[in-house]
Amino acid sequence: MSALVLSVHSKASHAFSKDPASSIELVEGYGVVGDAHSGVTVKHRSRVAKDSTQPNLRQVHLLHQELLDELAERGLKVEPGQMGENITTTGLPLLSLSEGTVLRIGPKAVIRVTGLRNPCAQIENFKPGLLAAVLDRTPEGELVRKAGVMGVVLVSGPVTPRERIEVLVSPATHSPLKPV
Repeated sequence: MSALVLSVHSKASHAFSKDPASSIELVEGYGVVGDAHSGVTVKHRSRVAKDSTQPNLRQVHLLHQELLDELAERGLKVEPGQMGENITTTGLPLLSLSEGTVLRIGPKAVIRVTGLRNPCAQIENFKPGLLAAVLDRTPEGELVRKAGVMGVVLVSGPVTPRERIEVLVSPATHSPLKPV
């Protein structure tokens, strides 16, 4: 199975969930046109409060449909976009990518994976039990965050459902993703 875009989402206001769209436009160094989290510097309110001059490493949020399927099996029905992702994917093991992996999404858009989404209390406010369901532990007790990955836009372009996702660059040395 090849990696695909299942759906795309954006929201102009700061809200937990994003609205479905027929397409989104990614802009180099900026993010998703019209999305509240786009910009050169951080836009997530908690990060802005700490230091509004930090670079925005969270311009695009990708979440895998496989997680939504896992949640549904646990009785937690979550639709694409409801966890705030811009792009819902399938067939790509997002959580096992290396920091710095470069993905082409559709014919033009290119992003660099910067790290993991760090789930917060908003997830629990959205649906009780969801925060615990998107966190796990390795056998060694290390925390596993499953709420998708974040990236920055390297090359502008439109993204629509059913487009292919291709790994263009996988760093020679694997660097496990950390929260950004």
